[in-house]
Amino acid sequence: MSAATSHAASTSHAVVEPAESPLTPESWGKLGMWIFLAGDAVGFGTLLAAYGGMRATSADWPSPYDVLGINLTAAMTFLLICSSVTMVKALEWLGKGDRSKAKMFLLFTALGGAIFVGCQAFEWTKLIREGLHINGITGHALELAKGHGATLFGTSFFIITGFHGLHVTAGVIYLLSVVGVVSRRPDPAASYNVVEIVGLYWHFVDLVWIMVFTFMYLL
Repeated sequence: MSAATSHAASTSHAVVEPAESPLTPESWGKLGMWIFLAGDAVGFGTLLAAYGGMRATSADWPSPYDVLGINLTAAMTFLLICSSVTMVKALEWLGKGDRSKAKMFLLFTALGGAIFVGCQAFEWTKLIREGLHINGITGHALELAKGHGATLFGTSFFIITGFHGLHVTAGVIYLLSVVGVVSRRPDPAASYNVVEIVGLYWHFVDLVWIMVFTFMYLL
């Protein structure tokens, strides 16, 4: 058998390695989160659009600023924005290989979210005592609204802010679980993608709140 024939035979039995897939487990995780956030954005967008439609067609819609106030909510908004900054810092320190500081900033982010939810619970309690309910507006809240109160004002307020509050609560639990992942993995690079994905979720939650705050408290 000639050398050429031998080479051809060996080549015909060679194992051809499949090309590496461009989609790694890490990229699948990001893709899954982006798909989830896209669907969630539609949900929030629908709620805010419905709120705008009801407000535009109601003749007795109260002034949100008069009924809800703004001081506490402005502080809550600032806190949530700060939590986005600590989320960025957590990812930055993890990229530098410092797990301790990354976990510290993740915990700061979770703490900011927990305080936000606590403040929202306080705000709800106060408004309910004043007469703002999911089925209408009465009592002192109606006086603050200067005698005008749409039936759906309380409904839209509690549904939209409650829906966002559930997202923040889920985000706090998510962040704490990610802290556990970072703690269990000695190599910071092995946790980077996990932190990056939770960061996408948290920034989305913050961005949605800015929209909710603008539509429901300021306009």
